[in-house]
Amino acid sequence: MPLLFSYGTLRDPGVQQATFGRELTGEPDALLGYRLTRVEITDPHVLAVSGQTHHPMLTPSANPADTVDGAALEVTEADLLRADEYEVDDYRRVQAPLTSGRTAWVYVEA
Repeated sequence: MPLLFSYGTLRDPGVQQATFGRELTGEPDALLGYRLTRVEITDPHVLAVSGQTHHPMLTPSANPADTVDGAALEVTEADLLRADEYEVDDYRRVQAPLTSGRTAWVYVEA
């Protein structure tokens, strides 16, 4: 089963219900080599679902030891497509290693 690393709104149970039709199972993990910034959200659907005008955004860090805490969520291939629809064009989905040694899909700066 694929993993989706979430460090922001996709950890919210309400966003999960609206996006996937259920709450996702996952556990805490972290991503190496990135730092958090913020992006302004203007998409009406995403604004309605998240209730937030700014979302966290991952950008590569100059320090490879930097970490971003989040959760490794268990998803299906169909869930990944739903997540792609939820995320705005400022993000792109890539695979990245987690501190646990697992690999997960994650949304980073496009």
